[in-house]
Amino acid sequence: MTHKVSIWRAAQLLGLARGVLQQQVRDGTLVLEDGWVSTETLRRLYPNAQLEASGMLERVTQIRDEAFGKRVRERLLPSQEVLAQRLFTQSQELADLRRHVQRYHALVIELQQQIRQQCQRSPEAVQWQALEQAATQGLAKVLATESVGMLEVMDDMLKIMTAQVTVRPSGHEFSVEGHANLLQAGLHAGLKLNYGCGNGSCGMCKVRVIEGAVAPTQHADYVLSEAEKTQGYTLMCCHTAASSNLTLELLEAHGPQDIALQLIVTTVRAVTELAPNTWLLHLQTPRTHRLRFLAGQSVQLGAAVPGVGDVSGVYALASCPCDDRNLLFFITRNPADAFATALFERQLHHGSSLTVTGPDGEFVLAEGHRPLVFAACDEGFGAIKSLIEYALSLDASPSLSLFWLATRSDGHFYSNQCRAWSEALDPFEFELVTHPDAALGAWQIAQAMRADLFDIDCDFYLCGPAIFVQTLHDELRASGVAAAQIFAQVI
Repeated sequence: MTHKVSIWRAAQLLGLARGVLQQQVRDGTLVLEDGWVSTETLRRLYPNAQLEASGMLERVTQIRDEAFGKRVRERLLPSQEVLAQRLFTQSQELADLRRHVQRYHALVIELQQQIRQQCQRSPEAVQWQALEQAATQGLAKVLATESVGMLEVMDDMLKIMTAQVTVRPSGHEFSVEGHANLLQAGLHAGLKLNYGCGNGSCGMCKVRVIEGAVAPTQHADYVLSEAEKTQGYTLMCCHTAASSNLTLELLEAHGPQDIALQLIVTTVRAVTELAPNTWLLHLQTPRTHRLRFLAGQSVQLGAAVPGVGDVSGVYALASCPCDDRNLLFFITRNPADAFATALFERQLHHGSSLTVTGPDGEFVLAEGHRPLVFAACDEGFGAIKSLIEYALSLDASPSLSLFWLATRSDGHFYSNQCRAWSEALDPFEFELVTHPDAALGAWQIAQAMRADLFDIDCDFYLCGPAIFVQTLHDELRASGVAAAQIFAQVI
C-alpha cells in the first residue's frame, strides 16, 4: 500500500525546508496526489538522502537514551497523558486497518474459491483458469514479507511524538512538540495568531476544533459558553494536541492592519554592550500581557528618567514574534536621541520600567515561497534580524541571503549570530560589507547581488538610512527586479 505524507511531514523526514519541496511542486518535479506526496516519490527524488543527517532519526532514537533525561522529555516528548492518548488513537487506527485487511483477505479467498469452482465446471474455460492463477499469484505477492521503508517507520513514530496541526481556512500547518501548547507551537511556526494574555484569562485565542482531539495543559479562568463547547471551541493557550492530527478553524492576521495598538509596561531585563556605540536592550513583558506584533515592525519606548523627565524613541523590534515576552532592541549612541542618551548614561538599567506602545510599520514579510534576500545598513540590522528569524520559523523559503553594510568600525555588532545561522543552516548565507559611505556601500552590495542572485526570482528586503535604501532600490530596479518584489524601510 502506498504511504502518503503531507509536504510538511515530507520536509521533516528529509530534513529540508518546505520551500524546497514547494518549489519542486511548482516546477513539476514533485507531483502531489490530492495534496499528498508518496514516500515512493520521495525515495525516487532523494535516493541518497541520509535520514540521520535530517536529525529526525536521531531524535527518534534519542528518546531511548536516559542521558538526555528531562531535557529531551520536555522539549521533544509530550506529557504522559497526551502520549497515552496519541498511542491509543494510533492503536485504534491500526486495529481498524487490521480488521479491514482481514475482511479483504477473506473476500479474496472467497472469490478465489468461486473461481476454482467455475474452473471445475468448465475446464476448457481458459479465462477462468487465467483469473484463478492471477488471484493466487496476487495474493501470494501481497502476503509476502517485505522490508518496511525507513520513511514509513519514521512517519508512524513522529505521529506519536509530534502532532500535526492544520489550520482552516488558510491551510497553514505546524507541529506540536514536547509540552508546548497550541498557541506556543503556532507562534514558533510563524503563524499570525490572535491572542492576548497567553494564560487562559482573556479568551482571545479561542478556536474551533474541526477534527482531532485536544488535552488541557493548564487551568483557564476564561469560561466558554455551553454553545461554544458544543461547537468544539477551545483555548489554544491552555490546550495541546491529544491526537496525532488536528484541524483547527481560526482567523489569522493578514497584515499590520489586523494587529491592534497596544500599551504595555515592561521591565528591563538586561542591557548588554555589543559594541562601543551599540547596546542590546532586553525588555520583558508581564506574563498576562504580551506584545503581539509582526516581524519587522517597530514600537515606541518610553521611560520617566529622574532629573530628566519623560524620554521616548521609536525602535525596530529585533526579536521574533514567536517570543512575545522577550523584546530585543539595538540602541545606538545618538546625542540627539534622549532615550538613547539615558540608556548610555546608565539611567535605564536592570529593573527599570519602560512603556512599549505599538506595534507600527508595514515592513513585514510578504507571503510567498521565493528565495529571500536581505540588505541592512548599520542598526537597520534590527528589523532585518526579526524578519530572518521569522522566515526561519516559517521554513517556507528555499534560501535566505543577507548583505550587511557597516559604515563604522563597530557596525557589524552582531556578526556572530550571522555566522551561527550560516553554520547551522544550509540555506542561509551572508556577506559583511564595510564602507564609510552608505551610498557606495549600497552600490557594492548591488554588484554582489547581481553576480550571485539576479538569475533567481527573489524577494528583496532593504533597511537602513534613506541614501542606502534608495541607492540599492534603484540598482535593483535597473537590473530588472520588479517593484512588487522590493520591500524597504528607512530608519
